[in-house]
Amino acid sequence: MSWIGGLFGGAGNAQADASAERMAAWEAALQSHGLPPFVEERLGAAAAGKTPWLSTMTPAELAMVRRHGIRPIAMVTGTCWYHYGYSWTRGHSEGWGAALSRVSAEAVAAGANAVDVTLRTIPLRTESSMDFTVVGTAVKIDGLPPSANPVIATVPALEFVRLLCAGIVPTGIAIGADYEFFTPYRNVTGGGLFAAWNNQPLTELSQFWEGVRRNALRELQRDAQRQGNGVLAHSHFGQLLKIERDKQPPQFLGRHIVVGTVIHTRRSATNARIDVKTVVDMRGDVSPLVSARPHGHNAFPSNEQDGPL
Repeated sequence: MSWIGGLFGGAGNAQADASAERMAAWEAALQSHGLPPFVEERLGAAAAGKTPWLSTMTPAELAMVRRHGIRPIAMVTGTCWYHYGYSWTRGHSEGWGAALSRVSAEAVAAGANAVDVTLRTIPLRTESSMDFTVVGTAVKIDGLPPSANPVIATVPALEFVRLLCAGIVPTGIAIGADYEFFTPYRNVTGGGLFAAWNNQPLTELSQFWEGVRRNALRELQRDAQRQGNGVLAHSHFGQLLKIERDKQPPQFLGRHIVVGTVIHTRRSATNARIDVKTVVDMRGDVSPLVSARPHGHNAFPSNEQDGPL
């Protein structure tokens, strides 16, 4: 019995020690804004073609990018569970920023030129914190040396290639967020903000909510200006929360965040002629031309989003 216990106990201790060493290496790498040696070794082997590549692309996307001289190298990720404390706005911007910087570091280690990424979160309610995860495929473009700052885009590989063909170059990610508190100055006729019997606009609340959205979009524009002249705002999320207060009028919390891919459009492509072709759909079931896509790029709950811009 002691022999069996010693055998399995020793193996368990070895695994625990190896796990602790791995966590310590990750902690040291994150503190120095780098990657642990075993991750750099894995991505270096992928860049050299010594290991099979992994990709988040569909078969159609893979066929398209290969025809345009784009080769997948490896799947890369960046994850950050971030506590946003006093500022929901700053916390969301900084959380996504940390995750994006980590996926960029993995792309650099893989010798990539670009990464098409998806923003993901874990549906777990944790006080004043949130998971920020970025997952994508690092790719190499034929004829280009490895990039010190690979392009990170939220557009899928298929759309990435189509943009390049149209003279539109994805250049990075932009983030805009804002949150504000609001206390109505007056009650609506009928004893309260929502107690009126007649239909009427809530002007103060509408102006407040519009201001929150505009501030988030203004910050998105400022973040995009350093990288290009346009932005495809894919992830678009807003909430308006009513806060009840004891013996006081209710207060409202509005918060909004927009994340998207920054693009740079060349002047020659701005006025380019677009050929329109007639398509006859012979399908007997619901046409894919009119049906909504089953999924998108939104990292936030679909039942709380405001929809695409």
